[in-house]
Amino acid sequence: MSRFRVPFGSPAPREDGAGVRAAIDRVVASGWYVLGPEVSAFETEFAEACGAAHAVGVGTGTDAIALILRGLGIGPGDEVITTPLSAAYTALAVMMAGARPVFADIDAERLTLDPAAVESAVTSRTRAIVPVHLYGQPADMNALAAIASRHGVALIEDACQAHLGTAEGRPVGTIGVAGAFSFYPTKNLGALGDGGAIVTNDAALAGRLKRLRNGGQSDRYHHVEFGINSRLDEMQAAILRARLPYLAQWTSTRRALAKAYRDALVDAPVRVPREFDPGHVYHLFVVRTPQRERLRQHLAADGIETLVHYPVPIPRQPALGSQNPAECPAANDACDEVLSLPLHPGLATSDIATVATSLCRFLEG
Repeated sequence: MSRFRVPFGSPAPREDGAGVRAAIDRVVASGWYVLGPEVSAFETEFAEACGAAHAVGVGTGTDAIALILRGLGIGPGDEVITTPLSAAYTALAVMMAGARPVFADIDAERLTLDPAAVESAVTSRTRAIVPVHLYGQPADMNALAAIASRHGVALIEDACQAHLGTAEGRPVGTIGVAGAFSFYPTKNLGALGDGGAIVTNDAALAGRLKRLRNGGQSDRYHHVEFGINSRLDEMQAAILRARLPYLAQWTSTRRALAKAYRDALVDAPVRVPREFDPGHVYHLFVVRTPQRERLRQHLAADGIETLVHYPVPIPRQPALGSQNPAECPAANDACDEVLSLPLHPGLATSDIATVATSLCRFLEG
């Protein structure tokens, strides 16, 4: 039981509970737990939901990014431009593929990759650009696609926080050569454990990714290339199938709650990042303040739980030190100021009012 009257999240099944329990029972009774009919059916259903021709279920969103890179032949000696503001797994996935992550700074207002910074970061070694649709806000895909096309490099979308998001009306994950999704339990579409998927319109790439996720096997015990073991299991696939039909409504609820926050926080002593695209799916709702710790303590005293996504810029993570990363001032500033407020489909509008009232009582200074 949470000690907070407004807890940050609620990943446990709610209206989808009966379907999730039935899915679990179905898989247990089947005796088939890895790469079976549930995974195949989920891949078909998720691809359709994303507006993509193909989906490939994998173990995690991190593996999804790394496998896309490997599927495109990107590895040692290559550079991949990505964002300094995200979970570090985006950059770690680049390293898993053997390539070097290169960080281009963010747009200080949008909080996603700044196209001008990306353009400046391109070198003869650049093979891909990996924008993150951070917090559910789509990156500036038109500008990034133009840069990728101009330099002849791959555009790969980290859509792990943006299920059903759109950029200029186009489904995220389908704008570049492929898109990576995570089904970590707190995501907009979450499993009851780890899971991930890749979507693509490239049939040949999808075929190779299915081989790479399964040890590089062309068929059982015949390994034709160096692959890994990253398979979405039948249990998680069945659970995701039970939850997927609710995703559109959950997304609408997130957007409505975000609008309620925006309306209620007009006079609050925090900065609310702009919504640049109506395709924003609000995986997180963030505000900015230079008095973040004071504000967190104030909200906690009022029974409101908050989190920080993300307190350390990826280039400053010790794990990335060997990559000789450049400083990214806009990302550094955001990491010092961004605070995530409670937002999930189980949140009540009265909870939004509670949070907003507490925020409006907070005086900086």
